[in-house]
Amino acid sequence: MAGASGHHVAIVGGGPAGLMASDVLAHGGACVTIYDQMPAVGRKFLLAGRGGLNLTHSEPIEQFLQRYGGAELRLRSAIEAFSPADLCAFSGELGQPTFVGSSGRVFPQAMKASPLLRAWLRRLDTMGVTFKLRHRWVGWDEARGLIFDTPDGRTAVTADASVLALGGASWPRLGSDGGWVIAVAHAGIAVTPLRPANCGFLVNWSDVFRSRFEGQPLKRIALSFGGRSVRGEAMITKQGLQGGGLYALSAVLREAIVAAGHAVLHIDLCPDRSAAALEQKLSAPRRKQSLANVLRKAASLSPAAIGLLREASTELPQLAPATLASLIKAVPIRLAGIEPITKAISTAGGISFDEADANFMLRRHAGTFVAGEMLDWEAPTGGYLLQACFATGAAAGRGALQWLARLPAVTPA
Repeated sequence: MAGASGHHVAIVGGGPAGLMASDVLAHGGACVTIYDQMPAVGRKFLLAGRGGLNLTHSEPIEQFLQRYGGAELRLRSAIEAFSPADLCAFSGELGQPTFVGSSGRVFPQAMKASPLLRAWLRRLDTMGVTFKLRHRWVGWDEARGLIFDTPDGRTAVTADASVLALGGASWPRLGSDGGWVIAVAHAGIAVTPLRPANCGFLVNWSDVFRSRFEGQPLKRIALSFGGRSVRGEAMITKQGLQGGGLYALSAVLREAIVAAGHAVLHIDLCPDRSAAALEQKLSAPRRKQSLANVLRKAASLSPAAIGLLREASTELPQLAPATLASLIKAVPIRLAGIEPITKAISTAGGISFDEADANFMLRRHAGTFVAGEMLDWEAPTGGYLLQACFATGAAAGRGALQWLARLPAVTPA
């Protein structure tokens, strides 16, 4: 874009949002420097790919956008401009073609983040992007320069534009520690408090249940709360429950616990069978079979699922078939709390969208753009998190190019 050539842009944060903003800006002719507090960029991105890098999702765009809840309208333009199809094409450009899994989730064929990240960093290097590592951003000086704490002491950086992409506050050991909140709030910019998203929840298990079933999965279940029901899986932990099925309900469960101190989740252990069908199976003569054997054969329940039933009712052997069937279809689990934000997959809260314009530029800091998890949105796992980080990074990069185009041209030295 005309006017970008020669202008210096500082990108603060080397995750997907910051790297994407850098890519857009470097393609537009800007001189880009990425600053990151860690010894290497993309630490959390690499962790996201540890079990298979879920880049995005293949569902129709309108359904896709609904996953962002109240932030849908704020994110719509960015995601439509850099869509799931665009992200797949981008991955292919880096030599990492994608495929759609059985669940509709999209993965690179290598199933890892490291090959994509290495190829991306090579491309940024060929475009002249430079990296300043172990630079922790702490705020702005009186001249609105960026202040960094570095191994060599505190330093200030002046840039023609900047993009803040510092992430949320989950997995702080990988660099996303939410430390930016103090500096941003000090500048008068409204920040919704950061909260855990896609997180685990605390359950006061009995000692017997915890010792026997910690680390075991609950598969092919449905989880329900507040009129919403999702299919998925959950993992029994020492402290409670976590897993993909739970993450889809984490926002409403979190808010309920904040409001009332607890929430009652219901788990359907046999979502593909009706209560009537289960009752018929459970009404058959037991003869000398144990209840565990009956539940295993009649309802295909795992030992962990049977243990969950026993947690819910101390009178399980005495329950009538109809009552037992109803319990299997809706096991009540009292969630007593939320796991700490440092253990969450992602973060809710962040800089209010009202603080930024349509190009993701801060209204109180002209020339400063924001992207990624720093903004106040959340989404379930399934590719929605990374898609919004990539898309808002691209949008912030485009916005910065437009800003630079209005500045006086840089005279070559």
